[in-house]
Amino acid sequence: MTNNIQRIRKFVWSATMLLAVIGIAGLTQAGEAKHGKDTMKQADMTLWQAIDALAQQIPFSRKKVETLLSTHLEEKSGTTSWNFFEGPGPKLSEGAIISNIDLRLRLNGEGQGFLVLEIGGACVTIDQIKAHYENLRITGSPRGGSLNAQTYYSKTLPWGELSFGIKEENPRCLFSVIFRPTGS
Repeated sequence: MTNNIQRIRKFVWSATMLLAVIGIAGLTQAGEAKHGKDTMKQADMTLWQAIDALAQQIPFSRKKVETLLSTHLEEKSGTTSWNFFEGPGPKLSEGAIISNIDLRLRLNGEGQGFLVLEIGGACVTIDQIKAHYENLRITGSPRGGSLNAQTYYSKTLPWGELSFGIKEENPRCLFSVIFRPTGS
């Protein structure tokens, strides 16, 4: 009889430990999803659809950007005038990836916000950009000394300025998309 009780106790203890391990693993996965570590899911939108949808979110807010891009933005140290939020973005349907989102909002709540998307994955060329946005003008160019410097091709739209950055390091492919709303 004592052996049966000891076996039952061992079984109950083993089952309890197994359930605890499963519970901890589940909490870890839920925490990663909540904090944006599970955001690299295939999105149904193209880069161009994402740009158009983000422009519709102006004035920007953390919640609007997080919801649209199915991500979580972490608050980073800001300045006395701005809050900074950053995080990864989704894979887009044509193979491009929003590898980083940088959202800046004024502390006083005024203004439209400012948004920078870093683009990776499939190469998006200047010709592809020009096919979607005609009459781009160069608004910034490298001054030498850094392969990270970018040439900016911009277009003024009803809501403000949209710019596309091409790095010197990889002059064929898009590196950044910048939303600079009027009054930001």
